[in-house]
Amino acid sequence: MDRNRLRKLIIISILSAISFVLMLIKFPLPFIPPYLTVDLSDIPAFIGFILYGGVTGSLIIVLKILIYGLLAAGEPIGPLANLLASFSLLLPVYFIYVRNKTSKSIIIGFIVGTVSLTLVLSVLNYFVLLPLYGMIIDQTDIIENLRIIVTAGIIPFNIIKGIIVGLVAFVVYKKLIPKLNKI
Repeated sequence: MDRNRLRKLIIISILSAISFVLMLIKFPLPFIPPYLTVDLSDIPAFIGFILYGGVTGSLIIVLKILIYGLLAAGEPIGPLANLLASFSLLLPVYFIYVRNKTSKSIIIGFIVGTVSLTLVLSVLNYFVLLPLYGMIIDQTDIIENLRIIVTAGIIPFNIIKGIIVGLVAFVVYKKLIPKLNKI
């Protein structure tokens, strides 16, 4: 294995491990249901997307979920939702950034990514994730109140999450990415 491939493999491993640890450090938002928590585990994947491209960023997301699923998850719905949320948020950022590698494209990418995150997770939570979760934990009131949960919880949560992750990612892009590019 040549030196550059080994370096890339080590960086992917480190970013995946950091992403897993960040997934464990989560916080609730005021006025949002407490089971919806924000974590910054998408930041290492964002770094992977920017430094090495779509396959690497996607691999970091998948590895984060696999590690979390094996070591920390109590049920499969949360990790699945996190996987879908990560791709919904970060793929638009990546595809917009690839065309024009500027700070403005990062900002536009996170605006589009936040809208994508909100729409995709709202639909998936309404039709798939929450009904499955309600069946797994035997909570019929979740299934009976899907519209309220999605409109009062899921939608505002994903908008706020997208903004928080976007702001942190922008700081990382401005301060850390230039230094990582020199390594």
